[in-house]
Amino acid sequence: MTTRLCLLVSTLLLCAPVARAEDAAELWGKSCKSCHGPDGRAQTRLGQKEAIVDMSQAAWQKAETDAELRAVIANGSSRNTKMKAYKDRLTPEQMDALVRYIRTFKAK
Repeated sequence: MTTRLCLLVSTLLLCAPVARAEDAAELWGKSCKSCHGPDGRAQTRLGQKEAIVDMSQAAWQKAETDAELRAVIANGSSRNTKMKAYKDRLTPEQMDALVRYIRTFKAK
C-alpha cells in the first residue's frame, strides 16, 4: 500500500508542471494574447498601436527580471496605462505561471 501511495504521489508531482504550463498558455490566450499576440511579439493591431514591446527579443528578456514582470502583471504598467492590474483577477500562482510562460518567448 505504501509503495502504491508513493507511486501515485510521484506521478502527480511529475504531471503538475505540465498542467501548469497548459494552464499558463490558456490564461495567456484569454488575458494577454489580444495585445501581446500568441508569441509575445505584439504583432496585433493594439500591440502596434500602443507600441508594445516584443517580448521575444533577447535584450528585453535579459533586461526584465521575473519580479519586474510579475509586478507589471499584478499592478499594471506605468509605461502603458492600457495594461491594467491583474492582482484582483489572477492568483499569485497564475501570475507566476504567466512569468514562466513569457520566458518561453525567447527568440531562438
